[in-house]
Amino acid sequence: MAVRGRIGFWASAAGAFLLSQPTLTWGETASSTPQAALQGAAAQHDGQHDFDLLVGSWKIHLKRLLRPLSGSNEWVEFDGTVVCRKIWDGRGEVEEFNVDSPEKHIHIQGLAVRLYNPESHQWRIYWANSAKGSIDGPPVVGEFKNGRGEFFDQDEFDGRVIFIRYRWSDVTTDAPHFEQAYSEDGGKTWETNWITYQTKEKS
Repeated sequence: MAVRGRIGFWASAAGAFLLSQPTLTWGETASSTPQAALQGAAAQHDGQHDFDLLVGSWKIHLKRLLRPLSGSNEWVEFDGTVVCRKIWDGRGEVEEFNVDSPEKHIHIQGLAVRLYNPESHQWRIYWANSAKGSIDGPPVVGEFKNGRGEFFDQDEFDGRVIFIRYRWSDVTTDAPHFEQAYSEDGGKTWETNWITYQTKEKS
């Protein structure tokens, strides 16, 4: 998928962030509250180990929507394995993904690369499929908050510019849950098209 319109997406996000900031009262300046600013920076979550939970071998069950954003509700189910390992002392992770659907005669060999930026405290996640032999478009970018990870990007699908969302939940269990969703209306509504259930294999 080729990227389109990423500048507009991030500009909108920056505008929303600025609008959400508190308004200074008369006589108050940003420099008059340095301690509050420092406390906010110190409280920012260090997410370097957020994906440690995925390191190891897993059995995986995948449900994939066959034709996203088409009005179809036809799903395909797969079973297979996932193997994850750390790189860069934990600031990165590589995941090998292998699943099959005997009914549909579909085999997916994928590779996820997750890279952590210690300055922004965010992860960039790249996906590659062996059928294409290349990385699919730009990464999704995001972080974990309150036990849930959300990662976003803007990309092109079937000639249309859409938003993409990755969401991780149940990350403190032995069966973490992942969903991918698309939005074609600027994030107002989302259609989930990829759901994985995984169980850690005993060593």
